[in-house]
Amino acid sequence: MIELSPDVELASDEGEDLLWASFKKNGSAPARERLFLRHSPFAQNIARRHYREQSRGDIELADLVQLAYAGLLEALDRFELQYGTPFRAFAAHRISGSIRDGIVRMNEVREQMSWRNRVRRERVDSLANIPADQMGTSDAMAKMAEIAVGLALGFMLEGTGLFEHGESNDGVAHSKTGYESLAWKEIVDQLHIELSALPEREHAILRQHYIDGMSFDHLAALLAVSKGRISQLHRGALNRLRKRMRERGHFKLER
Repeated sequence: MIELSPDVELASDEGEDLLWASFKKNGSAPARERLFLRHSPFAQNIARRHYREQSRGDIELADLVQLAYAGLLEALDRFELQYGTPFRAFAAHRISGSIRDGIVRMNEVREQMSWRNRVRRERVDSLANIPADQMGTSDAMAKMAEIAVGLALGFMLEGTGLFEHGESNDGVAHSKTGYESLAWKEIVDQLHIELSALPEREHAILRQHYIDGMSFDHLAALLAVSKGRISQLHRGALNRLRKRMRERGHFKLER
């Protein structure tokens, strides 16, 4: 079973040296994932530094975080234990290099969409898995309702801070808004309960995607599965949440 949650502490005899040994000597995928989670805040901090130094309003922090994750994944795979170099000293160069190379590759229109637009398109594509021309009118309406509810759940996961620990990804402390009414809090509390009951991998994918900002591409690289499989797991997790929330009396948009 794959565990991605950074909230679960390793036992005292499972330190980082043992994780490295397990990954490098035995090819352990769970050890690689644990190492990624240990060092992802370090990569995020490097992305924030580049953002402060290089942003003129034309670069999004989320784009730089994605580039930092790519550099971190490369560093994990290339790091050699026998040379005695501290991992973060080794990784910092590759993370910064990934960010710098990524900035150079960005053109003025940046493919005409920001990271958030790309990620939201991925979410819609994940939820809208049945081609519209294969559905009747009633089926199409039902599918639109499912997509709307799925996107609403994604918005809630991003905006409620259910998983947040420490500083938010954009480095800003967010104050409470008018959304946090009693009714809103009730829905969020129920969502928290249902989310905790999800299968471990589905729970982890929602955490990494909505809270840590990992794209489907990087989730696929981390978990060593296809991007299509990540899309399926994402869709399955949101559908499971949607059904459970409906059973509790929420999201009456569905028929």
